[in-house]
Amino acid sequence: MAKKAIDTPLGELTLRKYEPPQKDDRRELVRKVCLSLGVLQPGDSRDVVVDVLLVLLEAENALSAKEIEHAVIDAREGAGLVMLGVAPSNIRRQLLRLRDIFVVEKTKNLYRIREEAPLVAIFEEHVERYYLRSITERVKEYLRAIDEVFGKHK
Repeated sequence: MAKKAIDTPLGELTLRKYEPPQKDDRRELVRKVCLSLGVLQPGDSRDVVVDVLLVLLEAENALSAKEIEHAVIDAREGAGLVMLGVAPSNIRRQLLRLRDIFVVEKTKNLYRIREEAPLVAIFEEHVERYYLRSITERVKEYLRAIDEVFGKHK
């Protein structure tokens, strides 16, 4: 019996376009960023990643995972939100997801917004110039291979 290969991507990026931002509700603005960057799925009720990012954006210093956990719980209680996803393991998972898209960095077990830089600069430098380009170049390699194999290469 032949083994089936598992298709594991080397990189993955989800970007979504929404209406222009409204700046009157900070949490909603962060939620739209999370949706736009693909770390939150549309309609997902488990949106603790929004509060994790919000806490880091509001923090003046780097925070430990435990400090982030407490701040997220306080923020959700203050906003009258249900306590879904506030387990320490899930907070660490959300931090990892934010690290994976280059928004958050970890140094000496403390987390902060990457290089304490503006998010647009982080996105342009790490996502647009590096990550997105490497993904689109690989997709083009596959498209060229298809064109050659199926005789569409000119």
